[in-house]
Amino acid sequence: MHQTSPRLSRLIAIGAATFMGLAFAAPHATAGAYDAQFRKFLEREIVPAARAAGVSSGTLSRELSGLTPDTSLPGLTRPGGGGPPKVNYQAEFRAPARYFSDNRFTALVRSGRSLMARHKGTLDAVERRFGVPRRIVLAIWARESGYGSASIPKDALRVVATRAFMGQRPDFFKKETVAALKILDDGHISRREMRSSWGGALGQPQFLPTSFLKYAVDFDGDGKRDIWRSAPDVLASIANYLKDHGWVPGRDWGYEVTVPADISCSREGPDRGQPIAKWVREGIKRVKGRDFPAFELKLPGYLLMPAGRFGPAFIATDNFYVLKEYNESDVYALFVGHLADRYGNDVGFVGNWHPIRTTTRGKVRQLQLSMEKAGHDVGGADGLIGFKTRRSLGIVQQQRGKAPTCWLD
Repeated sequence: MHQTSPRLSRLIAIGAATFMGLAFAAPHATAGAYDAQFRKFLEREIVPAARAAGVSSGTLSRELSGLTPDTSLPGLTRPGGGGPPKVNYQAEFRAPARYFSDNRFTALVRSGRSLMARHKGTLDAVERRFGVPRRIVLAIWARESGYGSASIPKDALRVVATRAFMGQRPDFFKKETVAALKILDDGHISRREMRSSWGGALGQPQFLPTSFLKYAVDFDGDGKRDIWRSAPDVLASIANYLKDHGWVPGRDWGYEVTVPADISCSREGPDRGQPIAKWVREGIKRVKGRDFPAFELKLPGYLLMPAGRFGPAFIATDNFYVLKEYNESDVYALFVGHLADRYGNDVGFVGNWHPIRTTTRGKVRQLQLSMEKAGHDVGGADGLIGFKTRRSLGIVQQQRGKAPTCWLD
């Protein structure tokens, strides 16, 4: 029999005995170095928050009893250590072209077309309800989990609880831990089946637990929001996420274009948009002699040049930036949009990705720090070249009398 502390006795008196008795369970002979601290953390930080969120004592008892931290996860610190994420700045900086292999897309297109036919009825209903095109939904499904074929290996509750206890964003993951317990308490999935990535992203759409509670949909009508096994729930949940983040029905994500030399690449960005008709008057044209849809001309468009002058260029719409709400990377959103296009016609970009000299994230970061010191907004010195870094590079190049490329030179 486990001994109870005075505090535990008081909690028993108010009906919380079930979990707390288990929280103080004696450690196993092979207990990890942090197991005792972890149990205290669960008791003091997670249980009160979960109870306040309506999680039952029975669920807390069942799911937290015997839970130990997974110290094999990347990016951990000592308990309570916190601090900014650790970045390997010696790692090679990956240029955008490396994400767009034709062979990779062709394989995804083949599978996607088959799944589009298999789930036609579901996709028809998803489009009617949420206003998001099936090709966009399918492309995110492909990017996140290979249409559900990717391994999702981790115990989700253990992952988010470990990161709350000894990760670099403890407050963020405390909320995710409570949300994970709420999912289990609501009975949508069993603990054994609630699998996640090592970062805590759940199921085939790779939702964090709080996103599951907000956006996951029971679309097959079985009373459970099952984004692990139910294709209708997966597809509808992705569409619901995009709809809630502002997807504009009837608009595409963007259009590949040619950009005249007298339009500076430093005009890129979601904060520098203008009606597409104005871009056209300045000389921007769609590739292959196509016209922009007439209804798009009065709507805002945004110059997008993910490799500066060394790669394809686009006029993005507001929907491109909705895709970035799913993942903030320009390359991610472009991958999804391009794959969605290729379901119809499996053809790559017209513009070429020109060879770019390799470098490291550390060298990119050093450049960003020097540009920040000179007063340029690079969007943070993180060793990645986002649109703010690209256009600031273009501005510096112009100031030095060079033709702007908006890329490393």
